[in-house]
Amino acid sequence: MRLLVRPQHETLKNGVAVVHEVTSENSPLRYVAFKVIDVDLGATYTETLGKQECCIVVLTGTVNVIVGDDCFESIGTRKTVFEKRPTDSVYVSNDQDFVVEAIEKSRVALCYAPSERQKPTRLIKASDNEIELRGILNNQRLVHNILPDSSPIANSLLVVEVFTGSGNWSSYPPHKHDRDNLPTESLLEETYYHEMSPTQGFVFQRVYTDDLEIDETMTVHHGDVVIVPKGYHPVGVPDGYTSYYLNVMAGPTRIWKFYNDPEHEWILERQSNEDGQE
Repeated sequence: MRLLVRPQHETLKNGVAVVHEVTSENSPLRYVAFKVIDVDLGATYTETLGKQECCIVVLTGTVNVIVGDDCFESIGTRKTVFEKRPTDSVYVSNDQDFVVEAIEKSRVALCYAPSERQKPTRLIKASDNEIELRGILNNQRLVHNILPDSSPIANSLLVVEVFTGSGNWSSYPPHKHDRDNLPTESLLEETYYHEMSPTQGFVFQRVYTDDLEIDETMTVHHGDVVIVPKGYHPVGVPDGYTSYYLNVMAGPTRIWKFYNDPEHEWILERQSNEDGQE
């Protein structure tokens, strides 16, 4: 099972390059699909959605997004994700056409999930992102919630950006969400799109199940995608580097309810005790 996907580095065609394209046809995922495109200045990318909804996330650069009669002009807030400011996104419902037109060279993520019920097209402004700090000690990260489960905008999609600093861990202690067992745990597939600063850096990500049917530890480089069909999926960041990843999740129920690996859950109690002493 291929869980680590390197960038395609596809030659530009009409000013658009497909960096990643993860679908149900080339991966074990049923609920999540994911694409990254580079769009040159003045170039356009057009797509017609079937029974999928899409969240268009402007990773870097500035673009116009046109969906039917809606035109969202000059969206995008950063030259690099490591400015650590939220970005603009657009939600597009199923059975719609959309166009992405680059005002400057831009990198755009397209996040997909199944959808049968149309919802309104929505601009998700950078200022609409919920920003939170999670964890303490070596388990700290900065989170930009683009489409959290508390948002009514989407039918299935959950989308979030996470920044993890030098020497820290994220998605940690190891947790999973691969059983439709609410209220204890929800079934959500997931993709991680990774970037590093500086770009020559790397992180380690392990994906494993309780029975070790899946047990893979990957060295992940700048621009890679990791696929998480099931299992625990922690990320470790070496000293001197900063990690960014964009998470896309979807499943039969739009609720993020995770289950910690019982063998490592004791870490939370230790951290809680040390936090209380500060």
